[in-house]
Amino acid sequence: MINKYSVIVFDLGNVLLPFNYEGTIHSLNEKAPGLGDHFVRYSKENRDILRKYERGDISDVEFLNNILSDLDNKISREEFVNYFSKVFTVNQKLVSLLPKLKEKYTLVLLSNTNSIHREYGWKDYEFLKYFDKLILSYQVNAVKPELKIYKSVEAFTQKPPQEHIFIDDVADYVEGAKKAGWDAVQYTGYDKLIADFKAKNIL
Repeated sequence: MINKYSVIVFDLGNVLLPFNYEGTIHSLNEKAPGLGDHFVRYSKENRDILRKYERGDISDVEFLNNILSDLDNKISREEFVNYFSKVFTVNQKLVSLLPKLKEKYTLVLLSNTNSIHREYGWKDYEFLKYFDKLILSYQVNAVKPELKIYKSVEAFTQKPPQEHIFIDDVADYVEGAKKAGWDAVQYTGYDKLIADFKAKNIL
């Protein structure tokens, strides 16, 4: 079987970096009773603001002013940024695969993220060095599954759509990649991904 791929594109959150806001909620509740629960309600009721922030439509200052005001300014900007960003752990098994993939493929990271998470949450992780490019939603003013964000990857790689394969845990984002002409698989675990890669002659 001939391998048709030249580019492997990875999602970040809940693929390379599992994340969990339970610690954030707990820390906020310790800071002020009910503050973490308030944050959960805010997040559910203001998904449009969070999405605009990921897209880069609003600034760090606008986002923080909005959420801190909603939290009745019971927490400082610095404290919130710290709690908001300390949510990631590393998927070591998957990260350990990157050096091998790097030998044969262009690796691109494609993430719906924000500048606070990048700067204070995951910027210093060593595995990022294996990526030829980070395509981040707030920098390209587009979020998955919008076509523009997939085209931002192609603008960097200069490869045709069919040479890209995308790994993401969110089904809608996988479908967005397929609509862009890529191949894509939904990440549900390391063993399944290895099986998918072998079936597609990537490994």
